[in-house]
Amino acid sequence: MRAWVLDRPREPLRLREVTDPSPGPGEIAVEVSACGLCRTDIHICEGEIELPKLPVVPGHQAVGRVGARGRGVRRFREGDRVGVAWLHGTCGTCPDCARKDENLCRRARFTGYHVDGGFAERVVVPAAFAYALPPSLDDTHVAPLLCAGIIGYRALRQADVGSGETVGLYGFGSSAHIALQVARARGNRVFVVTRGERHRELARRMGADWVGDSGERPPEPLDRAVIFAPAGELIPQALEAVRWGGTVASAAIHMSPIPQMDYTKHLFGERTLRSTTASTRRDGEELLAFAGTHGITTEVTLFDDPNEGLRAIRNDAIQGSAVLRVK
Repeated sequence: MRAWVLDRPREPLRLREVTDPSPGPGEIAVEVSACGLCRTDIHICEGEIELPKLPVVPGHQAVGRVGARGRGVRRFREGDRVGVAWLHGTCGTCPDCARKDENLCRRARFTGYHVDGGFAERVVVPAAFAYALPPSLDDTHVAPLLCAGIIGYRALRQADVGSGETVGLYGFGSSAHIALQVARARGNRVFVVTRGERHRELARRMGADWVGDSGERPPEPLDRAVIFAPAGELIPQALEAVRWGGTVASAAIHMSPIPQMDYTKHLFGERTLRSTTASTRRDGEELLAFAGTHGITTEVTLFDDPNEGLRAIRNDAIQGSAVLRVK
């Protein structure tokens, strides 16, 4: 089969023939039609996070049909449409897994990072970690839900967002444009702070209640805030913008250094700062069900070369999500 392979960090992905993977016990092989492109893929390709496997096929928002099943698989049938996300598997036995915090499992394995991912014609995943997909979105438009959507959904949970509250979103890319729709469907007012007029225009078009430029302060205190951009300087800005008792959650897997903060200005008043680490299968199942019943959509730009798509994300050159056409 053909796959886009990362041989070394900071080198372009190369399209070449690789061994066609076969599913083992409990696994399914998915014939990939589309795979979302993610800022995490940039961190992997640039070596900004430690790489446990090289060469590696990136990609962790893959959509396709089940082409083969390993021994013991009952959950899916051949031909079923499924999604493959970042979380490839966990140990299932550690204290974190026992608490149902499987996203914190130290032995978790991730798609396109520990194992080859979806920038390929075929990907293998444990059936227990694949997702049934809502029929309301086609393959290219459902792909971004599998990471951008899931992480945004979990970040809103980490920020303790309640119905009717005012939520600030800092940065407005793939994840935030989905999170905005989720928040509004739950009855929240949403304020967006982002650089780049094309991102601000998309935020307005998707129903943001207020949109400001990077560094601009929202017109009133926020109840909660989520930071999507991997920019450490946004953390003190968001903490200063939330009310006393408010919460700021970061959705980033990697972030630039956080500036020194002033305790009184940024944390006093029982303000809370949280990170978002990966996601659980429950997050994915809830988000996909919510998207299917609430008309969540995605703004998509299609690419045939992942290098071009990742470059566009890095340069803030697209609105919404980038998706690789595989077949």
